Amino acid sequence: MKQVTSHSRQSPVPEDSVQQELLVNGLRVVTDSVSHVESITLGIQINSGSRDDPESAPGLAHFIEHALFKGTKKRSYIDIAKNIEKLGGYLDAFTTKEQTCIYLRCLSNHLEPSFELLADLVCDPTFPQEEMEKEKEVVIEEISSVNDNPEELIFEEFDLRSFPLHPLGRPILGSEKSVEEFTESDLKQFMREHYIPRNMMLTATGKMDHDNIVRLSERFLGTLGEEGSNHYNRQPFLAEHYTPFEVTLKKQLFQAQIVLGTATARHDPLFSSLMVLNSMLGNGMSSLLNLELREKRGLAYTIYSSLTWYDDMTALNIYAGTDSNKTKLTIELIRELLLSDALKNPDPVEVEAAKTKLLGAHIMGMEKMTRRMSQTASDIAYFGRYIDSSEKTAALEAVTPDDIANAAAIMLRDAPFSTLVYIPKR
Repeated sequence: MKQVTSHSRQSPVPEDSVQQELLVNGLRVVTDSVSHVESITLGIQINSGSRDDPESAPGLAHFIEHALFKGTKKRSYIDIAKNIEKLGGYLDAFTTKEQTCIYLRCLSNHLEPSFELLADLVCDPTFPQEEMEKEKEVVIEEISSVNDNPEELIFEEFDLRSFPLHPLGRPILGSEKSVEEFTESDLKQFMREHYIPRNMMLTATGKMDHDNIVRLSERFLGTLGEEGSNHYNRQPFLAEHYTPFEVTLKKQLFQAQIVLGTATARHDPLFSSLMVLNSMLGNGMSSLLNLELREKRGLAYTIYSSLTWYDDMTALNIYAGTDSNKTKLTIELIRELLLSDALKNPDPVEVEAAKTKLLGAHIMGMEKMTRRMSQTASDIAYFGRYIDSSEKTAALEAVTPDDIANAAAIMLRDAPFSTLVYIPKR
């Protein structure tokens, strides 16, 4: 890949460390060789998440992520747990609204048996009925834990109210009712549509050889093929799928919870500008939101902003926890800040500080192998290609105060901000 030289900072990642190959069956294999570690992180990414759940079965993608660990044609759930841990490694998985990832970390000298185990989970799950029923109870407990955490719950409800007519509004976990109704047929049908090579990617990060990873991929994943004639098409996100609202609800809690947010169409040229904007606005102790509402006024213990990137949309959210008597003032101050000169005419010094903060987080994140594996996969899933650290550094450093003002104007112009507030019951 062509190297892009940063004008002031050197990339922490060798530019030739990432290699890619496409297997005959269409599976993409991506490796990131890191010689100074003794471990390997392997991930199988599936380009499917809760956004792709059938309308009648919300939470199905997430439940499959759980179900894969409950048994294969070769292994029971106990064998799966013991096989990886006796090698000194660990298995894990996660599901987002657009992706599922099954991954493990192992020592480099245990690569082959670890690889075979990971492939076995994805290629030959059996979904034993007794284990599925137990796992339904586990996922229902997970749903209950979200319901007990107002900070998580308010974001889930915010999405549901923001996108009521689009799959992006659905909870990743589904509901207690939907989970109870999942059948083996539902799981297998979803996997036939989504767990197919052209919709999957194998990423390997750590101490390994690219050619060896390709050989192991061909050996253990090369038999994966297209399972059905029906080709799934993800429902696109359109502007009319966002529904602005202002809602206040009473909940059984002690502290008021506030989320403000909006959504805009995907703008790739704004990607780096939005990253810096979010860094300035609500990421870290020196962010505008933290300084104004926590340090200056003592209104909130926790306040931050976040960006979520989807295939065809970008969501900006602001969260604050405050005393119920201070919710109105907190919301007013947040809205004032969004319209203030701090974003309309950003201070160049603050812009540079926000960029440095982002670059520091990126460099330190790339020192964590699981994060590095996930970031590589995310780049390819979102942009269709791996983006090396030099290019990312150069793109961030090129962001100007005018770019920040433009990005903020677009986020504020494209759609009204919505507000969801939870206040304590009296």
